[in-house]
Amino acid sequence: MGMLYPPIEPHSQGVLDVGDGHHLYWEACGNPQGQPVVFLHGGPGAGCTAQSRRFFNPQKYRTILFDQRGCGRSRPLGNTHHNDLAHLVQDMELLRQHCAVDAWLLFGGSWGSTLALAYAQAHADRVTGLVLRGVFTASAQELAWLYTEGGASRLFPEAWTKFSRALGQDHPSGLLANYAEHLSGGDRKTQVQAALAWCAWEDSLSSIESEAPSSLDPDACWAMARISAHMFVHDAQLKTGLAWPTGHGRAVSPSSTTPCIVVQGRFDVVTPMATAWDLHQAWPGSTLRIVHNAGHSSSDPALQQVLVEALDGLVFH
Repeated sequence: MGMLYPPIEPHSQGVLDVGDGHHLYWEACGNPQGQPVVFLHGGPGAGCTAQSRRFFNPQKYRTILFDQRGCGRSRPLGNTHHNDLAHLVQDMELLRQHCAVDAWLLFGGSWGSTLALAYAQAHADRVTGLVLRGVFTASAQELAWLYTEGGASRLFPEAWTKFSRALGQDHPSGLLANYAEHLSGGDRKTQVQAALAWCAWEDSLSSIESEAPSSLDPDACWAMARISAHMFVHDAQLKTGLAWPTGHGRAVSPSSTTPCIVVQGRFDVVTPMATAWDLHQAWPGSTLRIVHNAGHSSSDPALQQVLVEALDGLVFH
């Protein structure tokens, strides 16, 4: 079987109209009478894959997956209109109701952990627990680490040089804002070029197992980079910060009765340890599993093993 469960196909799937012109692809697999769990993919804007289904014991879990607004198989692809954290939380509630789920486990990595925490704040009574990988809250400090010189750039100077110079060397409003402008304006060719540079930078940081892929899907990169840059620059909720005590101005404590397992790669340089550590310190009863031979990517075998073990060991009452 390896680290993950064997490949599995959905037993049901569909497209959900969530308003604002957005239509979300969703699917369900595993045991229809099992413990409901929702998979929250990263990005923002990345989408689910066939591998996403394989973290969950198909006898134990009823696994629900969906592609968030504008990405994957949801339509329209790359659309940033009404695409922000608050709308994604609303979409999850519509999907929960559509699938007739009373309450579900939240499984999210990277940006998926941001969405999981935001949903858990807004709908605590609909959450049976959280399993988070590579905790990220899109705070100013976290974004500065990724998109300004002096953070991850010091560890990957060759990749940073390509990323920071892909749009020229003049960034009067900052590199992140420059990318957001290029990805929202101009022609499609210009946008795709910026998107490929964006994705190449992030991929170069993600795994300790291998180098970044030599080729990237232009359409997938275009959607993810557009949505990521748009949210990081324009989403007012991200600018003010989640009301969550992770050391970045968060103020509202999570419920100590809600179980949470945080799985963090020691060498994760996309979402470094500090945020996961602060969340764990602030959350009574949370469990932090540090994976000493892993980075950020959910494809790292060591991370996969610990995530599957965490899910297999959860007991629900």
